[in-house]
Amino acid sequence: MEIIKEGRDNATIIMGGEVDLSNSHLLKETLNMLYEEGFKVVTLDFSQVTGIGSAGLGKLLLFQKRFKERGGGLKIINIKSKHIQKMFNMIQLARVIEIENSG
Repeated sequence: MEIIKEGRDNATIIMGGEVDLSNSHLLKETLNMLYEEGFKVVTLDFSQVTGIGSAGLGKLLLFQKRFKERGGGLKIINIKSKHIQKMFNMIQLARVIEIENSG
């Protein structure tokens, strides 16, 4: 996971591989760190993500709520995996988290 901080309000997390029960705590720790540092908008670059499980989705929803309460939110970009695109469409994640599909 790579973090790019853009000013005081925006940050991007470049993620890779599977986001599942075995490693979703890393996503939680990273998002929590950015939240504690006062960031408002966090963009998640999914260009290298090959899969996401319910534990990863739970972390996204939890932090979307926290960042939204602060006047910001999460944004997902560069989804390359057709499986992830289908899953996000099926659960209508775009109703809760901004998704910019470019894959």
